[in-house]
Formats: sequence, C-alpha cells, structure tokens
Amino acid sequence: MYYKFSGFTQKLTGSAPTAAYSPQGLRPGVPAESPTMIFATPTKVVSEGAATVEYMGANRVQEFQRIFQAPDGVPVHLKRGVPDRLLYRTTMALTIGGALYCMVALYMAAQPSNNK
Repeated sequence: MYYKFSGFTQKLTGSAPTAAYSPQGLRPGVPAESPTMIFATPTKVVSEGAATVEYMGANRVQEFQRIFQAPDGVPVHLKRGVPDRLLYRTTMALTIGGALYCMVALYMAAQPSNNK
C-alpha cells in the first residue's frame, strides 16, 4: 500500500501509487527556467564589443594584496588607515558601553522593590 501526506487532515492516508510519487506542490512535466544572473553582469554584450568584457568596477585585488600583505606590524583590521581606526574605536566604545549598561541593568534588577 502507498501512503501520502494529507494537507487537509495533516496525517498519512492511503493513496494510489501515482499520487504517492507526486508530492503536493510538485508537478511533473513543468519546464524549469534557469534564473537570470544578477552578479558580474557585463556592461556590454560579448557579441557587441571586443573579445574582453568590461565590468562595472576596476580590479583592485593587487592593490589590496600590496596593502594587506605589507610587513609593517599593523593588524590587518587597521591596515587601511583612519576609516578602519574610526570603525574599530566606535565598535569598541559601543561594546564597552553596552556591557556597562547590562551591568547597571542587572544591578537595578537585583535590588528589591520597596512596595509595601
């Protein structure tokens, strides 16, 4: 005997073999279309221009490799200068401030109430 999940009763019910091998929501014979690519879309169609494809941004991998692999003793999260230092210090300030706020909230919650 073949079983199929019934969406109405939310239980397994007996069914025919063809219904048991076609789950709900899946229909055989429906052609699947491939999704369109949304990343690395070239600005020109390949057949329009030269053999190389130009992308939206410039390739800056070698520049970043030079910056991040320089043996200057600076941590990698601070290599790009002032913006990295500002982001790092802001993150640390918010983390310490949040931890202090949690401690104050726990202290206030631990105090007994004076309701009589």
